[in-house]
Amino acid sequence: MENIDIGIFGGSGLYSFSEDFEERELDTPYGKPSGPVSIGNCGGVKVAFLPRHGKEHHLPPHLIPYRANIYAMKQLGVKKILAPTASGSLKAEIKPGDFVICDQFVDRTSGRRDTFFEGPAVRHISSAYPYCPELRKLAAEIGRSQGVTIHEKGTVVVIQGPRFSTVAESRWYGKMGWEVINMTQYPECYLARELGICYVNISLITDFDAGLEGDTRIKPVSEQEVFKVFNENNEKVKTLLFEMIRQIGANAGGFACAHCGQ
Repeated sequence: MENIDIGIFGGSGLYSFSEDFEERELDTPYGKPSGPVSIGNCGGVKVAFLPRHGKEHHLPPHLIPYRANIYAMKQLGVKKILAPTASGSLKAEIKPGDFVICDQFVDRTSGRRDTFFEGPAVRHISSAYPYCPELRKLAAEIGRSQGVTIHEKGTVVVIQGPRFSTVAESRWYGKMGWEVINMTQYPECYLARELGICYVNISLITDFDAGLEGDTRIKPVSEQEVFKVFNENNEKVKTLLFEMIRQIGANAGGFACAHCGQ
């Protein structure tokens, strides 16, 4: 185990973090991660970066090796994971370009390998509060200070993908009171909980989901629009991550998290 302070998972549109990072091939008991892990120094803090879809976006959401990705971070000694994602909005008041710091998820996926405890060791880990409250608070504070429209909490419903929702599905999710829709937060977030790693999701809203198309101001989701908005806001995501890394590094003793076990 190495002493890497922070792990970052890149989402759709975020495939590299720093040109100064060096790539390293890793292997785990759960196979290889999505690609080489880039490791480097960011403002005096050791950071590991891995694009969850692979550098060429060749892995669809349901085929991402989530267990290998999380375990690779654990092998490197990572204690905190920052996980931006491209996500859709289920509420008209949450607009493309906004950031949502999710505090809950609803799993609507199927068939994904979603636990490290398959025997002979078996444990039942609570996922009542799956996201790290300390990192969520920090992300919200920094985002606001940088002029980003921040929603401090929200429930993300995680769908199987790679298809987008039907209008009927999307309307149902919205009527349930959920705010965000995404394809990768489960089981990634929960697997981090199983290994005691603090985890925060920063959902960059790239589109309105299909269920909002009855509002004439809103266009339903398309792949082109997702990548367009993410690319337009990529620097905002990186700026937020850089400042989170800086503050975590400067206050390492102040970020002990009893909730996540770190």
